[in-house]
Amino acid sequence: MLNMSSIVDKSEEQEDAEAEVEGFHDDLGPFVVAAETTRMAMVFADAKEPGNPIIFANDAFLALTGYAREEVLGQTFNFLMADSTDARALKRIKAEFEANAETGAEILYRRKDGSEFWAGLFASPVQDKSGAIVQYFTSFVDLTKHKEEQAQSKMLIDELNHRVKNTLATVQSIVWQASRANSDPRAIREAVESRLFALSRSHNLLTRENWHSAGLLDVLHDALEPFGVTDGRAERLVMSGENIRLSTRAALALGIAFNELATNAVKYGAFSNDKGSIRIDWTIEPTPDGRRLILSWREQGGPPVTPPLRKGFGSRVIERGLTHELEGTVQLDYRPDGLICTMNIPVPGIRDG
Repeated sequence: MLNMSSIVDKSEEQEDAEAEVEGFHDDLGPFVVAAETTRMAMVFADAKEPGNPIIFANDAFLALTGYAREEVLGQTFNFLMADSTDARALKRIKAEFEANAETGAEILYRRKDGSEFWAGLFASPVQDKSGAIVQYFTSFVDLTKHKEEQAQSKMLIDELNHRVKNTLATVQSIVWQASRANSDPRAIREAVESRLFALSRSHNLLTRENWHSAGLLDVLHDALEPFGVTDGRAERLVMSGENIRLSTRAALALGIAFNELATNAVKYGAFSNDKGSIRIDWTIEPTPDGRRLILSWREQGGPPVTPPLRKGFGSRVIERGLTHELEGTVQLDYRPDGLICTMNIPVPGIRDG
Protein backbone atom coordinates (compact mmCIF):
# COMPACT_ATOMS: atom_id res chain seq x y z
CA MET A 1 0.00 0.00 0.00
CA LEU A 2 1.11 3.59 -0.59
CA ASN A 3 2.60 5.38 2.43
CA MET A 4 0.59 8.60 2.62
CA SER A 5 3.36 10.39 4.57
CA SER A 6 5.66 9.94 1.59
CA ILE A 7 3.18 11.88 -0.54
CA VAL A 8 3.45 14.91 1.70
CA ASP A 9 7.24 14.70 1.58
CA LYS A 10 7.12 14.81 -2.20
CA SER A 11 5.05 17.95 -2.58
CA GLU A 12 7.94 19.81 -4.19
CA GLU A 13 8.44 16.93 -6.63
CA GLN A 14 4.75 17.09 -7.43
CA GLU A 15 5.08 20.77 -8.23
CA ASP A 16 8.00 19.95 -10.50
CA ALA A 17 5.90 17.17 -12.08
CA GLU A 18 3.07 19.60 -12.74
CA ALA A 19 5.55 21.94 -14.37
CA GLU A 20 6.77 19.03 -16.51
CA VAL A 21 3.19 18.31 -17.57
CA GLU A 22 2.73 21.93 -18.60
CA GLY A 23 5.87 21.48 -20.67
CA PHE A 24 4.35 18.41 -22.30
CA HIS A 25 1.35 20.47 -23.33
CA ASP A 26 3.60 23.02 -24.90
CA ASP A 27 6.09 20.63 -26.49
CA LEU A 28 3.94 17.67 -27.45
CA GLY A 29 0.55 19.36 -27.70
CA PRO A 30 -2.02 17.01 -29.25
CA PHE A 31 -0.07 13.93 -28.13
CA VAL A 32 -0.54 14.74 -24.45
CA VAL A 33 -4.16 15.71 -24.99
CA ALA A 34 -4.74 12.32 -26.63
CA ALA A 35 -3.04 10.56 -23.70
CA GLU A 36 -5.29 12.42 -21.27
CA THR A 37 -8.51 11.43 -23.06
CA THR A 38 -7.79 7.87 -24.19
CA ARG A 39 -9.42 4.97 -22.35
CA MET A 40 -6.08 3.15 -22.13
CA ALA A 41 -4.23 3.64 -18.84
CA MET A 42 -1.10 5.72 -19.48
CA VAL A 43 1.66 7.45 -17.54
CA PHE A 44 4.83 9.39 -18.29
CA ALA A 45 7.90 8.57 -16.20
CA ASP A 46 10.96 10.76 -15.81
CA ALA A 47 13.97 8.96 -17.31
CA LYS A 48 16.43 11.43 -15.79
CA GLU A 49 15.69 10.71 -12.13
CA PRO A 50 16.38 7.53 -10.07
CA GLY A 51 13.33 5.31 -9.86
CA ASN A 52 11.78 7.01 -12.89
CA PRO A 53 9.16 9.05 -10.95
CA ILE A 54 5.75 9.45 -12.52
CA ILE A 55 5.21 12.94 -13.92
CA PHE A 56 1.90 12.36 -15.73
CA ALA A 57 -1.02 9.96 -15.26
CA ASN A 58 -4.25 9.99 -17.25
CA ASP A 59 -7.74 9.40 -15.90
CA ALA A 60 -7.83 5.81 -17.19
CA PHE A 61 -4.76 4.96 -15.12
CA LEU A 62 -6.32 6.51 -12.02
CA ALA A 63 -9.53 4.54 -12.61
CA LEU A 64 -7.55 1.31 -13.04
CA THR A 65 -5.50 1.76 -9.86
CA GLY A 66 -7.94 3.60 -7.59
CA TYR A 67 -5.49 6.38 -6.72
CA ALA A 68 -6.02 10.12 -6.97
CA ARG A 69 -3.67 12.05 -9.22
CA GLU A 70 -1.93 13.77 -6.31
CA GLU A 71 -1.17 10.33 -4.84
CA VAL A 72 0.55 9.21 -8.03
CA LEU A 73 2.59 12.13 -9.25
CA GLY A 74 6.14 11.95 -7.93
CA GLN A 75 5.93 8.28 -7.01
CA THR A 76 8.57 5.90 -8.39
CA PHE A 77 7.37 4.07 -11.48
CA ASN A 78 7.33 0.69 -9.72
CA PHE A 79 5.42 1.80 -6.63
CA LEU A 80 2.35 -0.18 -7.76
CA MET A 81 4.10 -3.53 -8.01
CA ALA A 82 2.50 -6.21 -5.84
CA ASP A 83 6.01 -7.41 -4.94
CA SER A 84 8.68 -4.73 -5.33
CA THR A 85 11.39 -7.38 -4.75
CA ASP A 86 10.29 -9.61 -7.63
CA ALA A 87 13.58 -9.79 -9.52
CA ARG A 88 12.09 -11.35 -12.64
CA ALA A 89 9.37 -8.71 -12.87
CA LEU A 90 11.92 -5.93 -12.37
CA LYS A 91 14.04 -7.43 -15.11
CA ARG A 92 11.04 -7.51 -17.47
CA ILE A 93 10.26 -3.84 -16.74
CA LYS A 94 13.91 -2.88 -17.31
CA ALA A 95 13.94 -4.73 -20.62
CA GLU A 96 10.73 -2.98 -21.64
CA PHE A 97 12.19 0.44 -20.81
CA GLU A 98 15.32 -0.40 -22.78
CA ALA A 99 13.17 -1.46 -25.75
CA ASN A 100 14.56 -4.99 -25.48
CA ALA A 101 11.17 -6.64 -25.06
CA GLU A 102 9.21 -7.80 -28.09
CA THR A 103 5.72 -8.32 -26.66
CA GLY A 104 5.52 -6.13 -23.57
CA ALA A 105 5.88 -7.19 -19.95
CA GLU A 106 3.17 -8.86 -17.83
CA ILE A 107 3.40 -7.50 -14.29
CA LEU A 108 1.33 -8.11 -11.16
CA TYR A 109 0.25 -4.79 -9.61
CA ARG A 110 -1.71 -3.76 -6.52
CA ARG A 111 -4.48 -1.16 -6.43
CA LYS A 112 -4.97 1.34 -3.64
CA ASP A 113 -7.63 -0.90 -2.02
CA GLY A 114 -5.12 -3.79 -1.87
CA SER A 115 -6.62 -5.86 -4.68
CA GLU A 116 -4.19 -7.24 -7.23
CA PHE A 117 -4.39 -7.10 -11.00
CA TRP A 118 -2.26 -8.19 -13.92
CA ALA A 119 -1.31 -5.64 -16.55
CA GLY A 120 0.59 -5.72 -19.78
CA LEU A 121 3.20 -2.94 -19.71
CA PHE A 122 4.30 -1.27 -22.93
CA ALA A 123 6.94 1.46 -22.82
CA SER A 124 8.29 3.86 -25.43
CA PRO A 125 11.25 6.16 -24.75
CA VAL A 126 10.83 9.87 -25.44
CA GLN A 127 14.00 11.57 -26.64
CA ASP A 128 15.01 15.20 -26.62
CA LYS A 129 16.59 17.00 -29.59
CA SER A 130 20.01 15.60 -28.74
CA GLY A 131 18.71 12.04 -28.73
CA ALA A 132 18.89 11.56 -24.96
CA ILE A 133 15.98 9.70 -23.36
CA VAL A 134 14.14 12.11 -21.08
CA GLN A 135 10.83 10.36 -20.43
CA TYR A 136 9.19 7.00 -20.79
CA PHE A 137 5.73 6.95 -22.27
CA THR A 138 4.03 3.83 -20.87
CA SER A 139 0.63 2.22 -21.26
CA PHE A 140 -1.05 -0.49 -19.21
CA VAL A 141 -3.48 -3.12 -20.50
CA ASP A 142 -5.56 -4.82 -17.80
CA LEU A 143 -4.94 -8.57 -18.19
CA THR A 144 -6.80 -9.74 -15.09
CA LYS A 145 -9.71 -11.30 -16.99
CA HIS A 146 -7.29 -12.88 -19.46
CA LYS A 147 -5.25 -14.37 -16.59
CA GLU A 148 -8.41 -15.70 -14.96
CA GLU A 149 -9.44 -17.33 -18.24
CA GLN A 150 -5.95 -18.82 -18.55
CA ALA A 151 -6.24 -20.26 -15.05
CA GLN A 152 -9.68 -21.64 -15.86
CA SER A 153 -8.38 -23.21 -19.07
CA LYS A 154 -5.47 -24.79 -17.21
CA MET A 155 -7.84 -26.18 -14.61
CA LEU A 156 -10.06 -27.65 -17.32
CA ILE A 157 -7.07 -29.18 -19.09
CA ASP A 158 -5.79 -30.67 -15.83
CA GLU A 159 -9.25 -32.06 -15.11
CA LEU A 160 -9.48 -33.51 -18.61
CA ASN A 161 -6.07 -35.15 -18.21
CA HIS A 162 -7.25 -36.61 -14.91
CA ARG A 163 -10.39 -38.01 -16.50
CA VAL A 164 -8.50 -39.44 -19.46
CA LYS A 165 -5.99 -41.16 -17.17
CA ASN A 166 -8.78 -42.63 -15.07
CA THR A 167 -10.62 -43.79 -18.18
CA LEU A 168 -7.49 -45.37 -19.66
CA ALA A 169 -6.83 -47.15 -16.36
CA THR A 170 -10.39 -48.52 -16.43
CA VAL A 171 -10.04 -49.64 -20.04
CA GLN A 172 -6.69 -51.27 -19.27
CA SER A 173 -8.27 -53.17 -16.40
CA ILE A 174 -11.20 -54.31 -18.56
CA VAL A 175 -8.89 -55.57 -21.31
CA TRP A 176 -6.58 -57.31 -18.84
CA GLN A 177 -9.41 -59.06 -17.04
CA ALA A 178 -11.14 -60.04 -20.29
CA SER A 179 -7.94 -61.62 -21.66
CA ARG A 180 -7.37 -63.36 -18.34
CA ALA A 181 -10.89 -64.84 -18.27
CA ASN A 182 -11.03 -65.90 -21.94
CA SER A 183 -8.73 -67.51 -24.46
CA ASP A 184 -11.04 -67.11 -27.46
CA PRO A 185 -10.25 -63.80 -29.25
CA ARG A 186 -13.91 -63.39 -30.19
CA ALA A 187 -15.02 -63.77 -26.59
CA ILE A 188 -12.38 -61.27 -25.47
CA ARG A 189 -13.58 -58.78 -28.06
CA GLU A 190 -17.22 -59.16 -27.05
CA ALA A 191 -16.36 -58.82 -23.36
CA VAL A 192 -14.30 -55.68 -23.94
CA GLU A 193 -16.83 -54.09 -26.31
CA SER A 194 -19.77 -54.54 -23.93
CA ARG A 195 -17.85 -52.96 -21.03
CA LEU A 196 -16.60 -50.09 -23.15
CA PHE A 197 -20.18 -49.49 -24.29
CA ALA A 198 -21.25 -49.25 -20.64
CA LEU A 199 -18.36 -46.88 -19.92
CA SER A 200 -19.38 -44.76 -22.91
CA ARG A 201 -22.94 -44.46 -21.67
CA SER A 202 -21.72 -43.29 -18.28
CA HIS A 203 -19.49 -40.73 -19.99
CA ASN A 204 -22.47 -39.46 -22.00
CA LEU A 205 -24.50 -39.05 -18.82
CA LEU A 206 -21.70 -37.14 -17.09
CA THR A 207 -21.23 -34.95 -20.16
CA ARG A 208 -24.90 -33.98 -19.99
CA GLU A 209 -24.27 -33.05 -16.36
CA ASN A 210 -21.12 -31.04 -17.26
CA TRP A 211 -19.04 -33.59 -15.35
CA HIS A 212 -20.05 -32.17 -11.98
CA SER A 213 -22.01 -35.15 -10.66
CA ALA A 214 -24.80 -37.54 -11.61
CA GLY A 215 -27.95 -38.82 -9.91
CA LEU A 216 -27.99 -42.48 -8.83
CA LEU A 217 -31.38 -43.06 -10.49
CA ASP A 218 -30.00 -41.55 -13.71
CA VAL A 219 -26.97 -43.83 -13.59
CA LEU A 220 -29.24 -46.85 -13.12
CA HIS A 221 -31.57 -45.87 -15.97
CA ASP A 222 -28.67 -45.24 -18.35
CA ALA A 223 -26.93 -48.49 -17.43
CA LEU A 224 -30.07 -50.64 -17.71
CA GLU A 225 -31.71 -49.07 -20.76
CA PRO A 226 -29.88 -51.33 -23.28
CA PHE A 227 -31.34 -54.37 -21.48
CA GLY A 228 -34.95 -53.52 -22.23
CA VAL A 229 -36.01 -51.94 -18.96
CA THR A 230 -37.87 -49.30 -20.95
CA ASP A 231 -40.10 -51.83 -22.71
CA GLY A 232 -40.96 -55.47 -21.96
CA ARG A 233 -38.97 -55.70 -18.73
CA ALA A 234 -39.89 -52.32 -17.32
CA GLU A 235 -42.69 -53.67 -15.13
CA ARG A 236 -40.36 -56.34 -13.78
CA LEU A 237 -37.90 -53.82 -12.37
CA VAL A 238 -38.52 -51.84 -9.18
CA MET A 239 -36.14 -49.14 -7.95
CA SER A 240 -36.59 -47.52 -4.56
CA GLY A 241 -34.44 -44.71 -3.19
CA GLU A 242 -33.63 -41.02 -3.50
CA ASN A 243 -31.80 -39.73 -6.54
CA ILE A 244 -28.66 -38.92 -4.54
CA ARG A 245 -25.83 -37.17 -6.33
CA LEU A 246 -22.77 -39.24 -7.15
CA SER A 247 -19.23 -38.11 -7.85
CA THR A 248 -17.95 -38.69 -11.37
CA ARG A 249 -15.78 -41.57 -10.13
CA ALA A 250 -18.72 -43.22 -8.34
CA ALA A 251 -20.98 -42.76 -11.37
CA LEU A 252 -18.47 -44.48 -13.67
CA ALA A 253 -17.78 -47.37 -11.27
CA LEU A 254 -21.45 -47.99 -10.49
CA GLY A 255 -22.45 -47.68 -14.15
CA ILE A 256 -20.09 -50.52 -15.05
CA ALA A 257 -21.22 -52.58 -12.02
CA PHE A 258 -24.91 -52.24 -12.98
CA ASN A 259 -24.02 -53.24 -16.54
CA GLU A 260 -22.37 -56.42 -15.24
CA LEU A 261 -25.34 -57.31 -13.05
CA ALA A 262 -27.81 -56.66 -15.87
CA THR A 263 -25.74 -58.71 -18.32
CA ASN A 264 -25.74 -61.63 -15.88
CA ALA A 265 -29.49 -61.24 -15.29
CA VAL A 266 -30.21 -61.40 -19.01
CA LYS A 267 -27.98 -64.43 -19.60
CA TYR A 268 -28.62 -66.50 -16.47
CA GLY A 269 -30.82 -64.67 -13.99
CA ALA A 270 -34.15 -62.92 -13.54
CA PHE A 271 -34.25 -61.41 -17.03
CA SER A 272 -33.44 -64.70 -18.79
CA ASN A 273 -37.14 -65.71 -18.70
CA ASP A 274 -40.45 -63.86 -18.82
CA LYS A 275 -41.28 -64.19 -15.11
CA GLY A 276 -38.27 -62.98 -13.17
CA SER A 277 -37.98 -59.57 -11.57
CA ILE A 278 -35.34 -57.36 -10.03
CA ARG A 279 -35.66 -55.00 -7.08
CA ILE A 280 -33.04 -52.35 -6.44
CA ASP A 281 -33.15 -50.24 -3.30
CA TRP A 282 -30.69 -48.20 -1.33
CA THR A 283 -30.36 -46.21 1.86
CA ILE A 284 -27.74 -44.02 3.50
CA GLU A 285 -26.70 -45.23 6.93
CA PRO A 286 -24.47 -43.54 9.52
CA THR A 287 -21.50 -45.58 10.75
CA PRO A 288 -18.48 -44.86 12.99
CA ASP A 289 -16.46 -44.46 9.76
CA GLY A 290 -18.92 -42.01 8.20
CA ARG A 291 -22.07 -42.22 6.15
CA ARG A 292 -22.37 -45.24 3.87
CA LEU A 293 -24.49 -45.96 0.82
CA ILE A 294 -26.01 -49.45 1.14
CA LEU A 295 -27.45 -50.66 -2.17
CA SER A 296 -29.16 -53.99 -2.73
CA TRP A 297 -29.74 -55.68 -6.10
CA ARG A 298 -32.17 -58.53 -5.52
CA GLU A 299 -33.35 -60.97 -8.21
CA GLN A 300 -36.22 -63.45 -7.98
CA GLY A 301 -38.37 -65.57 -10.26
CA GLY A 302 -35.56 -66.55 -12.58
CA PRO A 303 -34.05 -70.01 -13.13
CA PRO A 304 -32.59 -71.74 -10.04
CA VAL A 305 -29.23 -70.25 -9.12
CA THR A 306 -26.12 -72.23 -8.29
CA PRO A 307 -22.93 -70.62 -7.00
CA PRO A 308 -20.15 -70.49 -9.61
CA LEU A 309 -17.20 -72.81 -9.14
CA ARG A 310 -14.80 -69.92 -9.61
CA LYS A 311 -14.98 -66.14 -9.63
CA GLY A 312 -16.19 -64.95 -13.03
CA PHE A 313 -15.13 -62.02 -15.16
CA GLY A 314 -18.21 -59.98 -14.27
CA SER A 315 -17.79 -60.36 -10.51
CA ARG A 316 -14.13 -59.33 -10.77
CA VAL A 317 -15.14 -56.22 -12.73
CA ILE A 318 -17.69 -55.29 -10.07
CA GLU A 319 -15.30 -55.89 -7.21
CA ARG A 320 -12.52 -53.90 -8.81
CA GLY A 321 -14.78 -50.92 -9.42
CA LEU A 322 -16.30 -50.83 -5.97
CA THR A 323 -13.33 -51.98 -3.90
CA HIS A 324 -10.43 -50.30 -5.64
CA GLU A 325 -12.13 -47.25 -7.10
CA LEU A 326 -14.58 -46.40 -4.31
CA GLU A 327 -13.05 -48.11 -1.27
CA GLY A 328 -16.27 -50.04 -0.78
CA THR A 329 -17.28 -53.66 -0.45
CA VAL A 330 -19.51 -55.92 -2.52
CA GLN A 331 -21.14 -59.18 -1.52
CA LEU A 332 -22.56 -61.57 -4.11
CA ASP A 333 -25.01 -64.05 -2.56
CA TYR A 334 -25.99 -66.77 -5.04
CA ARG A 335 -29.22 -67.93 -3.44
CA PRO A 336 -31.24 -70.65 -5.18
CA ASP A 337 -34.20 -68.30 -5.73
CA GLY A 338 -32.09 -65.43 -7.09
CA LEU A 339 -28.85 -63.48 -6.87
CA ILE A 340 -28.51 -60.80 -4.22
CA CYS A 341 -25.74 -58.24 -4.62
CA THR A 342 -25.11 -55.88 -1.72
CA MET A 343 -22.90 -52.84 -2.24
CA ASN A 344 -21.51 -50.85 0.65
CA ILE A 345 -19.57 -47.72 -0.25
CA PRO A 346 -18.78 -44.38 1.39
CA VAL A 347 -21.37 -41.74 0.59
CA PRO A 348 -19.69 -40.29 -2.49
CA GLY A 349 -19.01 -36.59 -2.56
CA ILE A 350 -19.63 -34.78 -5.81
CA ARG A 351 -16.10 -33.30 -6.09
CA ASP A 352 -13.83 -36.32 -6.06
CA GLY A 353 -12.80 -38.17 -9.18
